[in-house]
Amino acid sequence: MAMEIRVAQESDQPAWDAYVRHHPEGLAYHQFAWRLAINKAYGFAGCYLLAEEQGRVSGVLPLILFPAPFFKKRYISLPFCDVGGVLADNASVAAELAEQAISLARGNGIERIEIRATCCPGESGGLACVSRKVRMVLDLPGDAATLLAGLKAKLRSQVKKPMRDGLSARVGGLELLDDFYAVFVRNMRDLGSPVHSRRWIAAVLQGYGQQARIAVVYTPEGQPAAAGVMLLHPAVVSNPWASSLRSCKHLNPNMLLYWTMLSFAADNGFPCFDFGRSTPGGGTHKFKQQWGAREVPLHWTELLSAQVLQTGTGSSPLRAIAEKLWQHLPLNLTASLGPYVRRHIPL
Repeated sequence: MAMEIRVAQESDQPAWDAYVRHHPEGLAYHQFAWRLAINKAYGFAGCYLLAEEQGRVSGVLPLILFPAPFFKKRYISLPFCDVGGVLADNASVAAELAEQAISLARGNGIERIEIRATCCPGESGGLACVSRKVRMVLDLPGDAATLLAGLKAKLRSQVKKPMRDGLSARVGGLELLDDFYAVFVRNMRDLGSPVHSRRWIAAVLQGYGQQARIAVVYTPEGQPAAAGVMLLHPAVVSNPWASSLRSCKHLNPNMLLYWTMLSFAADNGFPCFDFGRSTPGGGTHKFKQQWGAREVPLHWTELLSAQVLQTGTGSSPLRAIAEKLWQHLPLNLTASLGPYVRRHIPL
């Protein structure tokens, strides 16, 4: 029977997710819940391409139709995260999925298809793997005790100090959303960046169910000081968002936050932890590197033109001015305005 490629429906979610969970390059972002959350929170439509051979899934390509003011609509695989792109049994299936995406784009008058993937030898189509950004991935041992013992003495001390100082941590689900968002919205304002809506974070947590966990670190007084989200895939735990309060920096809640997430991943049998996107040589890159994380170069391309895209927005005088202005806005105003801006920023 010939291969069939079609647009997946919600009824295909179990088969789609089963394929993603068992594919060696699959991540939580590839799962169907990402599409459902984007549609629920921001109203963007998905075009998830499913390849089948003899009734069996042989490849997937998740695409989101992403509108932005002053720009033409484009397909992105995938917005709001580092990695999307094709998962397939072989190069032939991957090529067929890409061709189908191009055909759909041209038929719908869409001029861009942005594919976000990681660099895999022999899979870049002859393009150089040029990137300003990398994923930082840590290979985990079988339990947290072994992980802790393998850390350098200085880092072990930094992990233990917040606990000696009375900080505590919890891992849970939707019941921790308010504590997470209280930290997240303030941290994003302090960074000069528009914040995602609470509705978006809630949609992700609801869509992923037990495969989404929140970690929160509390001060001795019980106030949230740092928080992060984990998305669970059998091969890797992804950390799309993590924040800590500048006002609590002297308590080092960020160290306890990451230790909480790493120990959760190790003790629950996950082989890898993905810290997310960083710029080599930058502050966050060095922070993640100290845990022993390795670089995985990102390979973002424009499918219709085979152009290599720069991962990240870079820096500019205009952006620096915008960030400075945003940092000085009242918190309530950034919490209200931020989601209207952030929904149009695909990073």
